[in-house]
Amino acid sequence: MIAGPSRRLLAIARPYAGRYVLGLGAALGASALDGATIVVLIPLFRALFGTSDRLSSSTTLEQLSDRVLGPLVSDVSAATAASRLVLVLLVVLLVKNALQYGANQLSVAVQEGVVRDLRVRLYRHLLGLDLGYFQRTRVGQLISGVMVDADRVKQAIPASLTTLFQNAMLITIALVILATISLRLTLITLTTAPVLILGIRVLLRRLRRHARLWGEEQSALTTTVTERLTAVKLIRASGTEAQEADAFAGQADRYRQRVRQTQRYASLTSPVSETFGGLVLILLVWVATRPALVGVALGPEVTIVFLVAALKMMSPLKAIAQFPAAWALALASAERVFALLDQPATAPGSMEGGGGGAGSRPAALDRDLTFDRVSFAYEPGQLVLHDVSFTVRRGAVLAIAGPSGAGKTTLIELLPRFHDPTSGEIRLDGVPIRELSLSTLRGLIGLVSQDPVILNDTVHANIAYGSPDARREQVEAAARAANAHGFISALPAGYASLLGERGTRLSGGERQRIAIARALMRDPPILLLDEATSALDPESERLVQEAIARLMQHRTVLVVAHRLATILDADEILVLDAGRLVERGSHGELLAANGLYRRLFDLQFRGAETLV
Repeated sequence: MIAGPSRRLLAIARPYAGRYVLGLGAALGASALDGATIVVLIPLFRALFGTSDRLSSSTTLEQLSDRVLGPLVSDVSAATAASRLVLVLLVVLLVKNALQYGANQLSVAVQEGVVRDLRVRLYRHLLGLDLGYFQRTRVGQLISGVMVDADRVKQAIPASLTTLFQNAMLITIALVILATISLRLTLITLTTAPVLILGIRVLLRRLRRHARLWGEEQSALTTTVTERLTAVKLIRASGTEAQEADAFAGQADRYRQRVRQTQRYASLTSPVSETFGGLVLILLVWVATRPALVGVALGPEVTIVFLVAALKMMSPLKAIAQFPAAWALALASAERVFALLDQPATAPGSMEGGGGGAGSRPAALDRDLTFDRVSFAYEPGQLVLHDVSFTVRRGAVLAIAGPSGAGKTTLIELLPRFHDPTSGEIRLDGVPIRELSLSTLRGLIGLVSQDPVILNDTVHANIAYGSPDARREQVEAAARAANAHGFISALPAGYASLLGERGTRLSGGERQRIAIARALMRDPPILLLDEATSALDPESERLVQEAIARLMQHRTVLVVAHRLATILDADEILVLDAGRLVERGSHGELLAANGLYRRLFDLQFRGAETLV
């Protein structure tokens, strides 16, 4: 059973317990000194009002003040007594504010530390999720979770409780001071509190529901911005700028309305509590002026102190009344964050690696790679691969052909465990890949896809990605082997040039050659090529094919291609149709079989016999 978000946040905050306790102690100390300033006011007002010659004190607070501060002001003039008390008040205020500053800084350190840890945990978890999750989830929702929701959670972590405890202590001190003046007044104050609490609870129920909907609307808005800015070329080419702007305006208006609905209830807590507190204060002042109700006649200095103590309760009462609203908003965000963290990872321990002794796990491919009756489904009961079995010996080139939607890309994505088979097993040198750590398995594999990923970083960083210790000469050697050195040298800053988001400064062929250079840097024994030369002009295709030929040397290669001309020399060709392995053999054998491969070949090459 999953723990509630509050308990889970406490677990994340556990490493900061020391700083939290220290900050709480400083905050409570500041609260105690804040109350002490009220005690100092009684003898100070006596000195200022000229009533310091009173022989007796009528309230407990006055008696306490006399015992503590009496020796400081006895047998001196009123002016000297006032000066001494002002100095005491100044020292108390300085120490109190120093403690308050320290408490605030410790609170920020705890809050931001927990938010950072939560973001890192969330980001690390997202990196380990099954690729199918990213296909089902809009990227804006994930960005909103990592950035917006994680930041809002700080209002619900233990550091925020420091403020709650501090305000509670301030109220307690004020109540104690009031009680030492008149117990009857204090009881009147306490009897009004349940009315405020019940009113706030009604607001909170509505607030939390609207806060959850607000977060969902914000995620949708972030998603729209992310997706549409990525597709800005399509929008301009389609002439849909006006439609997109109008659609976004409508979505932004819905978000505005959701924020207003949420803030309507969140903002009510402050005026409700302040109005209630003002009414209580007016009631107390009215009662205090009637000795028969108070039970004791109050001197002018005590009356002022009474009003000061009552006023000091107002701010913490207001803060405590607002706290549940902030807490509700934060918990709504925490629920969304933990919903992401509860998504199952691709494989248990995927970031740390699998079990087993390192000596029993292959660090290279020495014999063969085997798919044994492998089936796979993205959704339960909807298989996209059916009992596919084959073996690739070390150093061989295996091509995978078939019509669109046959499952070719899905098949090769099972090898690096982007997905795990629904049934069946994949083995390297007889060892099931599930028994390998992901770092070991993926260290054996290089991937060059149809749409290579180019980071918004320098050329050097893109080629050396995954090889952080690579030297410049190694990067240049890989670029030369990938036929990329020429166009890289022509860039304004050469290998230090920034390539822009998704490599927008490069052509398709140039992006492919950067990806090939990256694969050469890793020097993997297994190479996966997924439509690596599709959609290229003839000259770019020639350069990429030359680079791929160098990359394929002395490696075990699985290559997916719609363009059958790129796989004529493969050692073996597998033909998939609707997720089933329907044919296998060399190019010549498959043509002679006159099956699906022959039909696909004839569709691409009229007069194909000249190539046979």
